[in-house]
Amino acid sequence: MPPGPDAGESGTMVNPALVDPDTIRATAARAWIRGWPILQNYRTLWTQALDDADPRYVGGFGVFRHYPHPFTPANTDVVTPNNDTPYSWAWLDLRTEPWVLSVPATDRYYVLPVHELDTVYAGFVGSRSTGPEAGDHLVAGPDWHGEPPPGISSVIRAATRLVGIVGRTQSDGASPDAVRELGAIQQGYRLRPLHEYTGTPEPGPAAPPVWPVWREEALDTVEFLSYLDFLLGFFPVLPAEAELRGRLTDLGVDGRGAFEPAVLPLAVRVEIERGIADGKAELARAAARTESSVGLFGTRDRIGTRYLEQAVGALTGLYGLPVEEAWYGAWQADSEGERPPDASRHDHLLRFPPDALPPARYFWSVTMYALPGRQLVDNVLDRYAIGDRTPGLVRDPDGGLTLHLCHERPADPVGAANWLPAPDGPFTAVLRVYGPDGAVLDGRWTPPPLTPC
Repeated sequence: MPPGPDAGESGTMVNPALVDPDTIRATAARAWIRGWPILQNYRTLWTQALDDADPRYVGGFGVFRHYPHPFTPANTDVVTPNNDTPYSWAWLDLRTEPWVLSVPATDRYYVLPVHELDTVYAGFVGSRSTGPEAGDHLVAGPDWHGEPPPGISSVIRAATRLVGIVGRTQSDGASPDAVRELGAIQQGYRLRPLHEYTGTPEPGPAAPPVWPVWREEALDTVEFLSYLDFLLGFFPVLPAEAELRGRLTDLGVDGRGAFEPAVLPLAVRVEIERGIADGKAELARAAARTESSVGLFGTRDRIGTRYLEQAVGALTGLYGLPVEEAWYGAWQADSEGERPPDASRHDHLLRFPPDALPPARYFWSVTMYALPGRQLVDNVLDRYAIGDRTPGLVRDPDGGLTLHLCHERPADPVGAANWLPAPDGPFTAVLRVYGPDGAVLDGRWTPPPLTPC
């Protein structure tokens, strides 16, 4: 649908067909839900690849920053960070040429997932997907149509011109030896532009974008659409979302980066604000009824246009892995219906019956997060997760396992050994099953209830 003449000096265009307030409001609500993962991703990209004054800065595009130490409450790059597989972060600009991701041979679990601008996955390199062998893997953007050179093990083709990698490598703990061994593996992950890999001339550089400075408050205002307009310039229109992108164009969000809220007619601005409020409310409702990661993360073939599920994934576990890689289940309420659970009011138990521990090919864990920030919980044990690799856990007399989720250390020795410290207030706990068995994926195995005591 072509835009109409109602344009401000900045170039923002509003289609006269959108004079109907209900249409504007509905389009804004869809735009907010569609854009939520994209802006959440940009928030991380800004701090890691663009703002060199931020302590989380990784060094720009095309470099890895590795974290060989397990995460602590001081690490706040993402919500619901995991403490099992320390991260290797990288960002790639694919506008001029592909990049080559090289990995060493290792028998340790790892995954280097390549996510697109909206956090949907373009592909994976790792233990499950490409195996334990060393290899060179090509990551190409939507504008590259060449043939991979000899020696390339696999090709990942992204639908967006900017992609990120949130690599995970299995940790054996925080001891100096464990950290050193993990760091040696991470240093084997290597990124090179294609011309460097092949020894051919470097292509001419792409024009440097004027990156908008991240402002957290923009998430709840019409300014949200300014960021979305800029970022869609790196995101060619996919056939499956042509209709939605057309509606966004009607609002002046067309990927040119020219959207300017200040020149919108007041009536249009008011309806956009109402639509954003509708989108926020819809996302909150969807997140409240989500109990597992099934359907939230994956490739574009799997996720499709289920934008609400994408947004829930970005809200509850940004950069979560698809279920075949890692299954996530969250206790957002206890067995008595308290939502969220509150450790200032009750202690809680998780009892896994005999022979009913999470069936995992690699390993499993339960991680504690304080609400509302969904960050790790500071505690006297420096224990942020508990699972099948935690030393000293004590089984129940019948062979089961009972975990104690509470703020104060349990008085009895068994409870203390199986203690996962909780905040003095509301919390959520997340179960991660790495390499889940088919019984997890098809629902034959389900997590136990979180029981107050």
